[in-house]
Amino acid sequence: MTSNLKELFRYRELLWSWVVRDIKVRYKQSLLGIAWAILQPLSATIIFTVVFSRFVRVPTGGIPYPIFYYSALLPWTFSSSSITFGVSCLVNNMGLVTKIYFPREILPISAVVASFVDFLIAAVIYAGMMVFYQVPVGPSWVWMPVLLLIQVILTLGVVLFASALNVFYRDIRFVVPLGMQLWMYLTPIIYPLSMVPERFRGLYLLNPMAGLIDSYRRIILQAQWPDLAGVSVAAVISLGIFILAYIYFKRAEAVFADII
Repeated sequence: MTSNLKELFRYRELLWSWVVRDIKVRYKQSLLGIAWAILQPLSATIIFTVVFSRFVRVPTGGIPYPIFYYSALLPWTFSSSSITFGVSCLVNNMGLVTKIYFPREILPISAVVASFVDFLIAAVIYAGMMVFYQVPVGPSWVWMPVLLLIQVILTLGVVLFASALNVFYRDIRFVVPLGMQLWMYLTPIIYPLSMVPERFRGLYLLNPMAGLIDSYRRIILQAQWPDLAGVSVAAVISLGIFILAYIYFKRAEAVFADII
């Protein structure tokens, strides 16, 4: 793995160029362009706010509904879009994969980095919402880079595994949307973690995104330190997924050109 990472570093200029290309292609011939990065989480936030504040009351601990949902949908959209765009990155670029040598992981990594750029753009709206609702920035925010790092590692692992598996089984690109929908309902996005029964919470937190989303809300909206047990579980599982996925990806890489 060390030698593979060193080789990837040598191709860093190609990685950056491919990220720029991904961003341009993603919004090419789009009327709203990069604004879609903001509209996706914002529109979902509006829908959830109307439904779960007017029709089905979901307790938020006194936190206004819009900022409660946006704080979860913003990081979730980052992972969701990364996986959605990344799963077909190898198959969609079969001309390059079959003819030119470069570290193949550049393609799924660029999909994640491009989605992270969307995440940063959408975060501007969240900053405005924080000012509007007078949410203070406290010491708990020092955990933000840690949580983002864990989420990026988790997302990279899922994208690496899914994109490699999609080369062998093209059904994966159809399974991913369903899997993402189920994963979202198993993550405290439309409801708080406190609604999960205590006896099931340990099992529930084996979903690394559950601990991450709850931690985002804690440090941003409640000015609290994250639950260290939940963050630790998320970090260990995310790192394990990334390592296993990267090993699988590099082993499968040798036959990508033959199968595609």
